[in-house]
Amino acid sequence: MQRRELLSRLIILTAAAAVLLAPALGAAQINQQQMNVLFIAVDDLRPQMGCYGQQEMITPNMDKLAAGGALFTRAYCQQAVCSPSRTSLLTGMRPDTTKVYDLKTHFRSTVPDVVTLPQHFKNHGYHSVGIGKIYHGGLEDAPSYSEPHIQANGIRYADAQNQQAYEVVERNYKKERAAAVAAGKRPPAGSKVKGAAFESADVPDNTYNDGWTADHAIEILHRIKDKPFFFAVGFSKPHLPFVAPKKYWDMYDPARIELADNPEPPRGAPSYALTGFGELRNYIGMPKQGPIPDDLARQLIHGYYAATSYVDAQIGRVLDALEAEGLADNTIVVLWGDHGWHLGDHGQWCKHTNFEMATRVPMLLRAPGMKHAGMKSDALTEFVDIYPTLCELAGLPLPAHLEGVSFAPLLEDPTRPWKTAAFSQYPRGELMGYSLRTPRHRYTEWRNRKTGEIDAVEIYDHERDPQENINLAAEEGHAALREELAALMSAGWPGARPKL
Repeated sequence: MQRRELLSRLIILTAAAAVLLAPALGAAQINQQQMNVLFIAVDDLRPQMGCYGQQEMITPNMDKLAAGGALFTRAYCQQAVCSPSRTSLLTGMRPDTTKVYDLKTHFRSTVPDVVTLPQHFKNHGYHSVGIGKIYHGGLEDAPSYSEPHIQANGIRYADAQNQQAYEVVERNYKKERAAAVAAGKRPPAGSKVKGAAFESADVPDNTYNDGWTADHAIEILHRIKDKPFFFAVGFSKPHLPFVAPKKYWDMYDPARIELADNPEPPRGAPSYALTGFGELRNYIGMPKQGPIPDDLARQLIHGYYAATSYVDAQIGRVLDALEAEGLADNTIVVLWGDHGWHLGDHGQWCKHTNFEMATRVPMLLRAPGMKHAGMKSDALTEFVDIYPTLCELAGLPLPAHLEGVSFAPLLEDPTRPWKTAAFSQYPRGELMGYSLRTPRHRYTEWRNRKTGEIDAVEIYDHERDPQENINLAAEEGHAALREELAALMSAGWPGARPKL
């Protein structure tokens, strides 16, 4: 074993032991009884809810959860796309360890023996259940659960014309796939055109997937309420397509929806730091190249807001059921969105970047016995930290493989010294963009994946430029800052860990 690898493992084990001994959250009080876990995943949710101090979206249920728990204002995912982000969170390991950078690779093919977060709870006597999108679609993980995972079973479109158009696309794709297989060729990865990008239909909530998921999550809560449980509930909105019942669209006045005020790329940023947002372009009616027209952009933002309010209502139903079943006093609730989402800032849509809008995520946690209900922490936290945090709060041992650190001490003292940096990354062909977020700066190195040679650097000053509009690395007079941030990047995540 190389010296560097051995050192990293020793750091992990030492930090894990320190976390177990940390005086977090009145841990003795919380662990007097076995804590259930309600683990709520939300797809493509950017931290723009009311509890984050923004008023554009109507999210009373997530705001209520934050008011009774803890909100983390500087939480970051490890890679801003579904499968790598979820894999990292659920294994407690970073993308360079899991080797999951795309939507196809299952972590069981790269780290086959890893014990996932729900699996760890299952191994310690918990009944582990999953419904909806927890891992990425089609990449669920049977060892994580005590019973088969349940896929959502609502419909994609309620409008007959939208559904018919989607079915035509799917039929054509299946024909192309069958023809490729018959010819001995590699089949297409998936249909390129996805259907309508948004829909407002006057239908009940459970017509679509998330209402269906909430219905069945409530039934499952009733069924498992007498067992210690780890219950993972995955909601699919506000992921594209932005479909939601009409009443959620009606919550917003289209004339009052504002466009991003920084539609230009950051000055001095390398072109490949941006994305062509092909995910959105694959929907019917979206331009195949160039910017999104303003009227269409407003419709998309309206749809995103409506879909967020829709999923907020479903989350509220599940939290109300937890209360009604008498489980709120012995259940830890954690809610997270797998990455952020661009809504026209820098001319960008979707995720797939290292910018703040893509890597910063919503993260809320409520635990029985919390000293500071309604607290907000500005400490730097990461998705790899959720695994050890839930273990500590539930009184479970920490597996040695974890690459995050429990943030339970922040629940005791949200202002205590914490991490000096959070780390994200995103691949661009032969390059990997490694991005580091300090309390003030975002620093990104674009490295050749084979040689490690740095191709470009980005530096953004969030104190003076919170929208990341000017890349200071391309400006004169910042050599000392670049050297300082490069040293922090070189030290890596072990060097940024808090001193517990």
